[in-house]
Amino acid sequence: MFDRLSIQLGKASAWLTLFMVLVTFVIVVMRYVFDAGLIWLQESVVWMHAFVFMAGAAYTLQAEEHVRVDIFYQKMSPRRRAWVDLLGVAIFLLPLCLFLGFKAWDFVAVSWRLREASRESGGLPYPLIPLLKSVLLLMPLTLGFQGVALFVRSLTTLRAR
Repeated sequence: MFDRLSIQLGKASAWLTLFMVLVTFVIVVMRYVFDAGLIWLQESVVWMHAFVFMAGAAYTLQAEEHVRVDIFYQKMSPRRRAWVDLLGVAIFLLPLCLFLGFKAWDFVAVSWRLREASRESGGLPYPLIPLLKSVLLLMPLTLGFQGVALFVRSLTTLRAR
């Protein structure tokens, strides 16, 4: 279940990346061909970029494309890899997700409470900024879920023998 959620978020991030490239192209054409620009459109690229990284984090873990010291890991037996994954999730990933979620909660809540909008004239209006900042809560949640899935898979591997 968590794997499917991560894969769907990864696919959405991939499509958003394509959309981000197209929007950037439009911005460049508007600026250099028509000598015009839209602040909200430029800001949207920055926010889309942030969303791609935040929403894609769980997919990256699910696809095992995250950063790790592969020099040792690739030479390990499946059982030892399961131990590394199990301990990594328990000691590092889940506590980090809890910390990030805890720290982001007030940041996001204040944004909603203030009805935050862009500081730039012509920038993104309310409620887009709080909505986008809410992704700061989505990332540790989905990454934590994917960590739980990895933890369970590791336990299954360890119990198989």
